[in-house]
Amino acid sequence: MGADYIVTLVLLCFLFNPCYLTLVESVGVDGHLQMNQKNNTLLRPKPFWFPWRANFMDEGSNIISHYAMWHTEPGQFYGLRAEMSIWASPNLETSQESGASLQIYCQDGGHYNLIQVGFHISPSLYHNRDIRFFTYWTKDLKSKGCYNSQCTGYVPASGAKLVPGQAIAPPSVYGIQDHYMRISINKDPNSGDWVVYHHDLEKPSFLGHFPKELCLGTKRIQAMTGFVNYLKNAHGPPMGSGHFPDYNEKKSAYFNHIKNYNSKGQAFDPFWTKAAKLVDRPDCYDANDLFLEFKKGYTFNYGGPSGCIG
Repeated sequence: MGADYIVTLVLLCFLFNPCYLTLVESVGVDGHLQMNQKNNTLLRPKPFWFPWRANFMDEGSNIISHYAMWHTEPGQFYGLRAEMSIWASPNLETSQESGASLQIYCQDGGHYNLIQVGFHISPSLYHNRDIRFFTYWTKDLKSKGCYNSQCTGYVPASGAKLVPGQAIAPPSVYGIQDHYMRISINKDPNSGDWVVYHHDLEKPSFLGHFPKELCLGTKRIQAMTGFVNYLKNAHGPPMGSGHFPDYNEKKSAYFNHIKNYNSKGQAFDPFWTKAAKLVDRPDCYDANDLFLEFKKGYTFNYGGPSGCIG
């Protein structure tokens, strides 16, 4: 009888989408539970401190960073894959950055290392406003870190069809057409390195890897993140499409077809994975629920307009 109920529930999800199957926690930047967006009821009462915040609460820093993400709790995770919609920001100022990425936080003693891949617009880094594929890593979250090939870290594959710093096009057109890039980062079961693949072609294309030495810990946090960075004396740039998230993929930035990887390098749906939403400035940027939809798989939307102060 119990199995019949499960089959019926899954079938109803495919017939009447979207369907909210995952048990998730929504946690604010202060580590306290927020209210469920759908029914205003509290989810499981478990506070959670997210390590990335330490990088942005330094009073001596001249950089302001905001983010809208879904992330796991620390655990034995081996990577993730997602479709990330591509949005341009042609009016971005030199002091601003906006983008989205897949992130792996690797516990290393008393701190976390970070490796990530995604796309961004960064006029100060490239001296233009093209949308570009990027990689990034930092030793302990408080260090400056390294984009692309600025220092030893990410190793591009020989003949890779997409390399760090390469421009990508076309961008999505608001209300008309969405465009996306499907990327994965996971721990290779043989070498132990963290390999990066592009999945938009007929078969996955190997792009490169982060050496295993950059992520040795067994406890890790996985995150899918929209982010912005800007100087304190400036205002915030748009995140994603420049609009707050809704469920229209032609108007709202998204992560679609989200998958996790197991220790054998096999992708699977994150049905039983506990995840939490983290948005540090919901008045400026936001993310909606992580949910399962027939045509999009596990998905969520994120974003916000320009003009954020502080």
